[in-house]
Order: sequence, then structure tokens, then C-alpha cells
Amino acid sequence: MYIPFSEISIPRGITAVIGSGGKTTFLRQMAAVLPGKVILTTTTHICPFAGLPLILTEEGEPADSVCRRLSSALEKHRVLTLGAPAGGGKLSSPAIPFNCLPELADYVLAEADGSRSLPLKAHRSFEPVIPAESSLTICLVGASGINERIEDVCHCSSIFCRISGTDPGQSAAPGHIACVLNTENLADIYFINQADLPEKSGPVLELCSKIKKPAAAGSLQQFRFL
Repeated sequence: MYIPFSEISIPRGITAVIGSGGKTTFLRQMAAVLPGKVILTTTTHICPFAGLPLILTEEGEPADSVCRRLSSALEKHRVLTLGAPAGGGKLSSPAIPFNCLPELADYVLAEADGSRSLPLKAHRSFEPVIPAESSLTICLVGASGINERIEDVCHCSSIFCRISGTDPGQSAAPGHIACVLNTENLADIYFINQADLPEKSGPVLELCSKIKKPAAAGSLQQFRFL
């Protein structure tokens, strides 16, 4: 069900961002426009955001100690990143209960999924990792994967094929993608990113029309929306 992007309202508290095709960019762009203080974090893995303060937690550090450091940092910075050190320069889920975070910031945006930088994704049984305290889940889909070979553009392509009744060598048509999204039913709102690609504009709107939940589309890189 297509809706204008302006109808997406991110509530105060915790919002989980799942799916593929621009989750990290979505967090950065939303943090720039949301009013109030924002914590960017993850329940899986994320790269630090260039130019934003980073608060690292260590296993075993008391939660009240982390909260004090966060509170102090948020007095100086409107937006910051929170996580625990992980390999390869990435961050993992912070060593602090998520229910503490809404008391410190107006908005907590949590990347709660992994897609190995592919535009499409189907989910294994243990994915996504949505915090129990989340009040909204937004699922991203990369338009660059529409009508491309499933095995080339989809993370967990075997699951995608099983749900949609396709083969890995087939193209991921809008109907196939919508079938997977509707069957998994993991989000409250869907956002089709990369809609600025000229050859994808028609298929993007077709995909939005086939998703049973509210679905908007646009380009996060250009911050332009249909």
C-alpha cells in the first residue's frame, strides 16, 4: 500500500530498522532531521558514523556508569553513536539494556538486521534482532535489486526462493519481493530506497502497491521522496 514519505512518523523511543539497501544511510539521514536528541545504535553490527561522537561500552561495565557517560555526552552533542567494540572496526550491540536508552534521548534508532550490502534480503529464523522495547519497525528494500537475478542481489536467496516459489537464476520481480515481505510480515512500514534509478521507477511503484503494509519510496542519498 503506497503512502507518501511524509506520512512516516517516527515516534519517540526505540525504532528498529531492518531489511537491506540503505539501513545505515537511513539512520544517519533520519538523525539529521529528527528534533531532539538521538542515539544511533545496533542489535547486530554497524560501522561507526564519521563525524559523530562514539560512546563505547565494555562487557561488565555497570549500566548506571554507561548511562552517566551517555547523559554527559548528550549534553554536548545532539546525535551520537553507541555500541561495543567488534572486529573489523565495526560495532556490536552495546552492553546496556535497551530499556535504559529512551530515558536518555528522545529517539533511539537501532539497526537490527544484516544484509551483507545486498539490496534484497530474506530472513533466517533468528533474524531480525528487534529490541522488545521497539515501538516501530521500518523495513528497507533496495530498488537496485528489482528485476535482477535473485542469487546476485539477495542475501539468504534460498529462503527468498522458497517463500516466493522462484529459482535463484530468476529475476526478482516486484511480485516476488512483495510475496516475501508480506509472508515474513516483520515490519510496520516499508521504505523502498534507490528509487532515483530511472529504470526502477515503475517497478518501485508496483512493489509499493503489492505490499500489504504502508510503503513509501525515494532516494536516501539524494534525500528525495516519491
